[in-house]
Amino acid sequence: MPKIYLIDVTNRDGVQTSRICLSKLQKTILNLYLNHLGIFQSEFGFPTTHHETNYLNANLELVEKGILSPIRLGGWIRAIKEDVQETFKSCPRIKHLNLSMSTSEQMIRHKFKGKLDHASVIEEMTDAVKTARESGAESVGVNAEDASRTEIDYLISFAQAAKEAGADRFRYCDTLGYDSPFTIYERIKKLAEAIQLPIELHCHNDLGMVVANSVVGAQAANDAGVDAYINTCVNGMGERAGNADLVAVILAIRYASGLQGKYILDECVNLKRAWRLCKYASYAFGIPIPINQPGIGSNAFAHESGIHADGALKDRRNYELYDFEELGRGEPDVIETGRQITVGEYSGIKGFRNVYERIEIEFKDEGEAARILELARYANVHNQKPLVEEELKFIAQHPEIAQKIMTMAPFK
Repeated sequence: MPKIYLIDVTNRDGVQTSRICLSKLQKTILNLYLNHLGIFQSEFGFPTTHHETNYLNANLELVEKGILSPIRLGGWIRAIKEDVQETFKSCPRIKHLNLSMSTSEQMIRHKFKGKLDHASVIEEMTDAVKTARESGAESVGVNAEDASRTEIDYLISFAQAAKEAGADRFRYCDTLGYDSPFTIYERIKKLAEAIQLPIELHCHNDLGMVVANSVVGAQAANDAGVDAYINTCVNGMGERAGNADLVAVILAIRYASGLQGKYILDECVNLKRAWRLCKYASYAFGIPIPINQPGIGSNAFAHESGIHADGALKDRRNYELYDFEELGRGEPDVIETGRQITVGEYSGIKGFRNVYERIEIEFKDEGEAARILELARYANVHNQKPLVEEELKFIAQHPEIAQKIMTMAPFK
């Protein structure tokens, strides 16, 4: 029976959001959180972007060491041969790629401006897929940018060519959030039946329907007999109005009428990790979680009106579809109001050791402590904000990899 898997794209599409960013250390911590949550794959960055190179290779090293496992790390590149070649030159250990090409009439005419036509779009893409396979890629997804505005017969031809060239999955990109749940179901069902290849759903929220479109698209793929892969972002980050919120997608598949018990979500997903992941992402991005965010917002389980409060106290199912414990909630947030010693770019060894002792990290000698302190100083410069416990632990446990992640050389 076909299943629904999750490919989180926070570290690719999420960081493309205007006016926000993540440091390479923060992206690494997000990958660790996503792994603990049981996400199938993280689209962890851009292999052809030079400032990503050390971060990408360091995270691939974490994969080889079994620290980032079983999650897969996938890179995003354009579906052109040159990008594939540059990828394997800069990241020779990369195993999973998504290759992207615009397919709509709008973009072929007004983005490519005569450089490519419908036939050469397919030719460029298939050449790139074959090159990726020949270079050692273990899995290749092909993305149709603006698929929702692409004529369906051409989209099927493009996807079929991708399959024949060696693609494992086909990513349907609702790039402008143009689809509705009705149109995306019809289009994905027809596409999946025609090509019999797993379908990725990459949807945007320009019209406020991103979670519905993502879930219904996955439903259509499963109904056509193929696996579905929903692209998500933590806290719904993403370009313009955002991508499908990771937690909301999981909750919809598990609890929505007509989906609950009928469609199978990847059994590896452990929603109890969601609360800490979302809180960390909020801190890293510097963007508060809306109080009405599904599952995670501060009001998601709050009841004030008399009728609701009375009903929730009698039986939580009166006004709650799912339990807060399922998301890892329930423990109080402790805020220190007395003396605090923190680690910053100008910290000294005494305060530094005090902070690490509080999180039960010990050093074998002064030399090791001094080395980790220096890395923690650099990490504060790197992040431009105080380090949290997860970051401090990562630096202490994997100092060599942390150093690589934070090393950049603007000019060769």
